[in-house]
Amino acid sequence: VQLQASGGGLVQTGGSLRLSCAATGSSFSFDSMGWYRQGSGNQRELVAVIAKSGTTEYADSVKGRFSIVRDGAKNTVYLQMNNLKPVDSAVYYCNGKSPFRANYWGQGTLVTVSS
Repeated sequence: VQLQASGGGLVQTGGSLRLSCAATGSSFSFDSMGWYRQGSGNQRELVAVIAKSGTTEYADSVKGRFSIVRDGAKNTVYLQMNNLKPVDSAVYYCNGKSPFRANYWGQGTLVTVSS
């Protein structure tokens, strides 16, 4: 199973980006899919996650600005990021949790927000 993330880039403060993550090689639907990020010198932190049921959870710092959606049939998850701030700059990692409690990670995509 592989998770392929894309959509990162350089954007100015207040701009928007949309991250995509597609899973390939799986015969199952992930129990949850989400995004984590790791800034320079920081630990990896949860950004947003969406369960198979559609329930979502967001980090307080991104509530109202980021939105996570999922295409369950395609095992694909998207993160719409609006009103970006320099503190959002980080490597963003896609994550998927299988029904068998296995954790899968994508390769990471870099988001840089300039001031």
